[in-house]
Parts: sequence; structure tokens; C-alpha cells
Amino acid sequence: MARPTNKISLKKSKKKHIKGVIHIQATFNNTIITITDVRGQVISWSSAGSSGFKAAKKSTPFAAQIAAENAIRLLIDQGMKQAEVMLSGPGRGRDTALRAIIDSGIQLNLVRDVTPMPHNGCRPPKKRRV
Repeated sequence: MARPTNKISLKKSKKKHIKGVIHIQATFNNTIITITDVRGQVISWSSAGSSGFKAAKKSTPFAAQIAAENAIRLLIDQGMKQAEVMLSGPGRGRDTALRAIIDSGIQLNLVRDVTPMPHNGCRPPKKRRV
């Protein structure tokens, strides 16, 4: 009895992403850049920590610039032309990461600040008595 020979391809085909969304999350301790397609599926990501910076150096603008360049390098190879940028957080690396994205040659359609703002948020802790 002969077995059917169904070939299974192990090689993943590279998808071409023309348009994407770049999320920059800049905290006081780190800067994380995540690049997704239009549907929200992650294509590439990088952070200042994964780029080789440790401790207090992760929060510097230079570390954010290197992280943005590392995240975008894969996109340019895949042929991404247009992107939207969503900035979030109060960190020092947000402007430098945005500048690195602009210098990379990707056309930006939209730059939006999506930092969450409390509308009189949580109740503060009770007054300290000494």
C-alpha cells in the first residue's frame, strides 16, 4: 500500500505590508516601539532594553533612537511605504524616536498622541498623620 505524499512547506512566505501603525510607548524607564499592520497584528518590535542599553541608560533619548532604527529596519526590507504613529507616555525618548522614524524615509500619514489622561481618576490616599 502506497502512502500519499503530501508535501508540507516549512518556509514561511514573507508578506508585503504597504501600510502600518507604529506605536511608541515612552515611559520614564524605557522606550518600546511596536510596529503593527492595519489590523493590529505585530510585525516588528524593539525596545531600548533589547537594543543593549541597561539600567538608567534605557531612558535616554539616544537609546530610543537606536530602538526605533532597529524596529524599522525590518519594515523597509518588507517594502512598507506609509505609516501612522501613535505616541504614548511622558518619557524622554518619544521625540527622538519620532525623529528617527521620519529620517528613515517612511511617509507618515498621521501622528497622534494617545497618552491616557485621567478625568479626575482614582481617589488619592488618605492624608498622612505624623
